[in-house]
Amino acid sequence: MVKEWPDSKGEKALDYTLSFLDPKKYYILHDLRIPYKDSFFQIDTLLITTKFILNIEIKYLAGTAYFDPIFNQLIQTKDGIESALPDPTIQIKRQESQLISWLSKQGFPNFPVYSCVVMSNDRNIIKTSPDNKTLNKIVIHRHSLMDKINEIENSVEKETTSTKVIKKIIRTLIRQHQEATPSIPERFNIEEKDLLKGVICEVCHHRPLVRKHGTWFCLKCESRNNDAHIQALKDYELLIGSTINNSELREYLVVDSPYVAKRLLQSLNLPTTGTKKGTQYILSSDESQTRKHKQKHPPTI
Repeated sequence: MVKEWPDSKGEKALDYTLSFLDPKKYYILHDLRIPYKDSFFQIDTLLITTKFILNIEIKYLAGTAYFDPIFNQLIQTKDGIESALPDPTIQIKRQESQLISWLSKQGFPNFPVYSCVVMSNDRNIIKTSPDNKTLNKIVIHRHSLMDKINEIENSVEKETTSTKVIKKIIRTLIRQHQEATPSIPERFNIEEKDLLKGVICEVCHHRPLVRKHGTWFCLKCESRNNDAHIQALKDYELLIGSTINNSELREYLVVDSPYVAKRLLQSLNLPTTGTKKGTQYILSSDESQTRKHKQKHPPTI
């Protein structure tokens, strides 16, 4: 058995079940994040054999999980409270398609790829509408996983590829895997609404500064600063994300006017994507670029 990355809570619950598999026959990878087109696709657990590949999406949920086939959502009921979650059956179909496309692009032979959602909390109750007859083929409890693997094993009559090719697939997956870098709020469990907004005064640290006549003015110490928004946007990139639009800038810098916000963004000479109201400005915290544009004025981040 191959395990390359730390298990999540759901994966730990699945470890005991997977430990019964023959390690010379079944290869297992956890928490894959593979580049795909302009983004990534992620897989919780990938089971690879010479006959087939099984993509396993793990859900560790308490209470009742109701799969709504009409609105394609998963409704969790816990302690009398309902919460709507994305439908993992839709997610694994997309992952399966992306994995097949990735295998083809890497030049590997075509062979069967299957997917299932494993509810790893044994106390979780799975429900759906009476006419949803196929859910039990896709969504299973942890204790049914071995039966699922045996069912697939028996349905594929012969080996599709060799152990040598399987090991090459595994090496390629490991080589291309890229760890996600969590943002600071994610790392410390901080919600965006709890972040303090506004430009900070470099002299007395008061916030928010007011934008007046093309400069930032501090109501507390009355100091002025033309470029105080640059540090604020560096903080935005670290705390929230690497792109920003007009309305997001206004909210974060506490600026009322969309025209002022547009002038600030355009003055930074940032690369953009989209047009008109859909324009996104790509933030960059490259220090050399900051210094270069500061000399020219207007500065960049």
